[in-house]
Amino acid sequence: MFGIGMPELILILIVALIVVGPKKLPDIAKSMGRAIGEFRKATTEFKESIGVDTELKEVKKAFNDMNSDAKKPIEIKAESENKTPAVPTPTGEEKNLKEEKAETPGGIREK
Repeated sequence: MFGIGMPELILILIVALIVVGPKKLPDIAKSMGRAIGEFRKATTEFKESIGVDTELKEVKKAFNDMNSDAKKPIEIKAESENKTPAVPTPTGEEKNLKEEKAETPGGIREK
């Protein structure tokens, strides 16, 4: 039980019999039995709740891993879009310059 051998158990029972008396000893034994049963029940429930917490942590970790794996392709695509050089669109002045070059022979502008 608790590392108590038969001689120690007999000594405890003799001391309890002397201290409590023979009339109250059965009642005390019943209450001690109930207390030990409740203690075992509480420890079992505690172990089960720890097991549920552990399972919940494992599920959260798996979800976070899947979520990060799903984000990776999106981040890679966004990075590749940011790396491609943007082609500047010509402004109104640049359009006018191109038109003037096209109108003059050889693209030489006259002032």
